[in-house]
Amino acid sequence: MNVESPSAREQGSPARQKAPVYAVVGVLLAAPFVALLWVSSYAKDSPRLFGFPFFYWYQFMWVLISAVLTLVAYLLVRRLERPRARLEHREGGPR
Repeated sequence: MNVESPSAREQGSPARQKAPVYAVVGVLLAAPFVALLWVSSYAKDSPRLFGFPFFYWYQFMWVLISAVLTLVAYLLVRRLERPRARLEHREGGPR
């Protein structure tokens, strides 16, 4: 008779395996907010880029970075949820 301890079962559970990925997704989505809410770090005129003050081009740079980070977060969540979606489709929907 092989009795498995509760901690061993929890470590192998799908929800337990997904938690670190969701944590990474949260950090990816929070990074732009943190960077742009810390205004004193970029509220300056120099260095200039193509004549634009640092204040403006820094914010625009974060628009592009945010798009990339959102894409990466989406792909991570999609990769995690794909097996569940296939199971739900095969079984006739969520329960």
